[in-house]
Amino acid sequence: MRTRLSRTLPAAVAVLAAFAALPAPAATAATREPAPYAAPADHPTYIVTVRRDLDPAGVAQLVGVTPVHVFRSTLHGFAAPLSPGQVAALHALPGVEAVEQDGSTSAG
Repeated sequence: MRTRLSRTLPAAVAVLAAFAALPAPAATAATREPAPYAAPADHPTYIVTVRRDLDPAGVAQLVGVTPVHVFRSTLHGFAAPLSPGQVAALHALPGVEAVEQDGSTSAG
């Protein structure tokens, strides 16, 4: 059985018009961009680089840190908020190449 386009097209247009007239759901109408990560004020975020043969997440775990991000390509390390004691402990670990406080830069 074949359906003629001239019969189904007006019905399809009517259905689409009905859906277009409905209000947008509140969940999609109020969609916001995710907020950027902000380190706690008492623990600034540090970038820690480690030797290529070490697992960055494993090094973070050694000092009791949950990384905000683990780097495995350009850098090999992790970013995490660190206490002064954790910074000192990371400096003492063999295989840790650098521990630097994260910050912003500008061209000028």
